[in-house]
Amino acid sequence: MIVIDSSGWMEFFAGSEVGRKLLPFIEKPQELVVPATTIYEVFKKILQQRDEEEALRAAGLMSAGEVVDLTRDLAIEAALISAEHKLPMADSIIYATARNHDAEVWTLDAHFKGLPGVVWLEK
Repeated sequence: MIVIDSSGWMEFFAGSEVGRKLLPFIEKPQELVVPATTIYEVFKKILQQRDEEEALRAAGLMSAGEVVDLTRDLAIEAALISAEHKLPMADSIIYATARNHDAEVWTLDAHFKGLPGVVWLEK
């Protein structure tokens, strides 16, 4: 199981070389865990850069994986992770979601660098 961080999804939707490395996972949605937070971040960014139709298409593709909503318990775990690793809120939610699902986080976001269970994607 993997969680693609918002940075990875943005690279995928931009059609970059790094984004193309994620295609094998995106083509197997049964292996994807998708924190609702990543849908929010990607939708918002694509909406700002392109339009609502493109943002909805992206959200639809992301929703093919197992979408995980933010629950009370996940929020508490994310807050503990944020305090321990000094992660911003969205990143701590993404990381907590991955840990709860025994999934790796695939990312280009420097906040995750060095954390266990993280695969770093370089441009």
